[in-house]
Amino acid sequence: MKISDGRTDHVRLSTSESFILNGAQKTPCFNWELNVTEHILHQMLGMAMPCTVVVGGFFGDEGKGKLLAYLALKDKPAITARGGVGPNAGHTVQYMNKTYFLRMVPSGFIYQDCRLLIGPGVLVNPKVFLQEVELTVTKGRVALDNQCAIIEEKHIQQEMESSHLTQKIGSTKSGIGTCSSERVLRIAKVARDFPELSEFLTDVPVEINAALGKGKAVLVEGTQGTFLSLYHGTYPFCTAKDVCASAICSDIGIGPTAVDDVIIVFKAYVTRIGEGPLEGQLPREEVLKRGWMEYGTVTRRERRAAPFDFKLAKKAVMLNGATQVAITKLDVAFPECKEAKSFDELPGNVKDFVRKVEKETEVPVTLMGTGPSAEDIIDRRGET
Repeated sequence: MKISDGRTDHVRLSTSESFILNGAQKTPCFNWELNVTEHILHQMLGMAMPCTVVVGGFFGDEGKGKLLAYLALKDKPAITARGGVGPNAGHTVQYMNKTYFLRMVPSGFIYQDCRLLIGPGVLVNPKVFLQEVELTVTKGRVALDNQCAIIEEKHIQQEMESSHLTQKIGSTKSGIGTCSSERVLRIAKVARDFPELSEFLTDVPVEINAALGKGKAVLVEGTQGTFLSLYHGTYPFCTAKDVCASAICSDIGIGPTAVDDVIIVFKAYVTRIGEGPLEGQLPREEVLKRGWMEYGTVTRRERRAAPFDFKLAKKAVMLNGATQVAITKLDVAFPECKEAKSFDELPGNVKDFVRKVEKETEVPVTLMGTGPSAEDIIDRRGET
């Protein structure tokens, strides 16, 4: 990063370096006479990064819900904000011996002091939203933007009647495609048009940017996966919009310079629900033999499975500008590492797999899932 105060250019190459100020060498401190924002100061001094975006690296189903729940508990963000498409995406959170299947409420809800927001780019089904608010007991700290487009019953019915969406594309029949079409035509209704949602309404971009301006941590929740993106995915077998990191930021109303970290989540193997290509797809019998059979959170349909795809992973890192990689379900792909608590505890073959992911993607693997609970995570972010 390079800034200038009009007298001397200042460049930070590492957090341990000294800086040049008025021609003299100084160590980093808060008393610099520079006209920079608090957010830039946080970056320059290598302090805790306030804005982290989490996205899926394959076709969804990577375990983003689990990872987001862990990050909320561990990092204690002031806000967890959900971007993405809408209730066609389900995130699973297991915590305190209870399992939650969430389609609207952000997965970070398990951290009780976290404000929960749904950005204006997200389609909202009021029935699903209100049910989840009750399920998660989050009334009073969850809100959605005034401009969220609303999925009505007619959208779901229209989608169910569309053979193109339900049969060829493999739609979840959640009303996403039809509501998105009306949003583009500017005829869809938005959240402020519905009295039952009035107590939950807010200006999400204003809240988030105000928090970031004060140096507070914000956790951003993406949905689906990179290769379900309307632009970068396996078109036409994809979702109704882009779901890469830049699009998720737009969904909640933050600019690219507000983001400090992008964590891309891969599962230790690849799964896909619905139609569309899946390189290296295994026969159903082999999927069952390996213990990789899974079912969609929203539709409960069987997921097809294939071994980890290093080529796709590398492209996903590029498309999202990922700074960190998380790998979930190591314990499923490698049962011998179940409930391992540190990298040193992992067997040699698992370490080799992780190192290969790092080599192929050129990004460090900092978070690894070794069990189903939100707390079953090996966290290497603090390691040097």
